[in-house]
Amino acid sequence: MRNTFYLLIFILGLGTFSCSGKLEVGSLDIENWKKDRYGCNGLRIQQIDEIQRIKNDFLGANNQQLIKTFGRPDRVMLVDKSQSFFFYFLEPSDNCDNHDESKQPLKVMFRLNAINKVSEVTISRLDP
Repeated sequence: MRNTFYLLIFILGLGTFSCSGKLEVGSLDIENWKKDRYGCNGLRIQQIDEIQRIKNDFLGANNQQLIKTFGRPDRVMLVDKSQSFFFYFLEPSDNCDNHDESKQPLKVMFRLNAINKVSEVTISRLDP
């Protein structure tokens, strides 16, 4: 009886902590977001107001939740062993034919700490 109880607790705990689901994104159109890889089509920039409104809701999320929600990042930067950045371009990046070389593209940057949790979300043209 006691072993069954511990097994049940283990299974519930495993189910709770091992699965990372998608994040809540408000009215953000995730299908258009995923279609606009590197920001080439201008679909992401149309949603800038919503992403600015909800960006702090992603603090504490893990890297797998970001990928399941937003798709694979356009760019990943590993700073050192303790942090990395996921970039999602809002404006056409240098991977696009319509890239404006006179300015850096606007992007959403997710800073991830050593345990792959989001510690900061920034919308900027500057690199970290």
